[in-house]
Amino acid sequence: MTPPIVIALGGNALLKRGEAPDIATQRRNAGEAARALAPIAARHDIVITHGNGPQIGLLAQQQATQPAERIWPLDVLGAESEGLIGYLLEQELRRVLPHRKLATLLTMVEVDPADPAMARPTKPIGPVYEKPQWDALARRFGWAGAPDGGFMRRVVPSPRPKSILQTDVIRDLLAAGAIPICAGGGGVPVARGGGGWTGVEAVIDKDWTSARLAAELGADRLVMLTDVEAIYRDWNTPDAAPIGNLTPSEAAAMALPAGSMGPKAAAAAWFAATTGRPAMIGALARAPEVVAGTSGTRIG
Repeated sequence: MTPPIVIALGGNALLKRGEAPDIATQRRNAGEAARALAPIAARHDIVITHGNGPQIGLLAQQQATQPAERIWPLDVLGAESEGLIGYLLEQELRRVLPHRKLATLLTMVEVDPADPAMARPTKPIGPVYEKPQWDALARRFGWAGAPDGGFMRRVVPSPRPKSILQTDVIRDLLAAGAIPICAGGGGVPVARGGGGWTGVEAVIDKDWTSARLAAELGADRLVMLTDVEAIYRDWNTPDAAPIGNLTPSEAAAMALPAGSMGPKAAAAAWFAATTGRPAMIGALARAPEVVAGTSGTRIG
């Protein structure tokens, strides 16, 4: 079996900023993602991971209308969103890859409950809000928030992944010729306890989980697909310009937005430095070119 390519889809793969969170919209976006990935799957063994920020945020918002004893924890909501998104992606992939085996795998990821990140919520989930609307929601539900452009967005703890519990199963699926859809939303955060595994009230960053999974699988490369063409130098200025290549140390040292490109660059730098293999960041619409290294930013 040749080493696979791990492809991480951003949350925009199913729900773009400002879009209505209905199933028809998410299914249409999943179809666009499937068509972008089909040429890659025709030439490579791939593993697909994906974000869940918009979906888990909406699920949590719905839960907040319930009495306290009926509110589901974030790990359970993460599992729910992982199934939802995996189902839509698998449906659309079957349309464009009718002869390939596909499997959506609920994936648990070990985290450390003592990770300092548990006390510093930074992971954005859910939609963006106008400031007055956000202030009312924050008071009502006790949410932590952070600026997102000219808006506000909810943030939750995001500990680093320590290991992926289903890595061996993913290897088995690859050996059987299947395309695994896994580690959705960074996977379901769990920790050892009570003679088994228990859920942790957090959301793991999917880029860090994707990098960890790619390293554990011995992946040929890690590809992060989003709605931006590349990492840009002098972003949001008249001098903004895409960067074609970075060393791991250069990528790790860049000051990039914490809620978007920052985790991608840091996780990509970690993967490249740890494994000696490249990581790419680029636009979903140009996925084959990003994989080939002719578009986007290559790290390593």
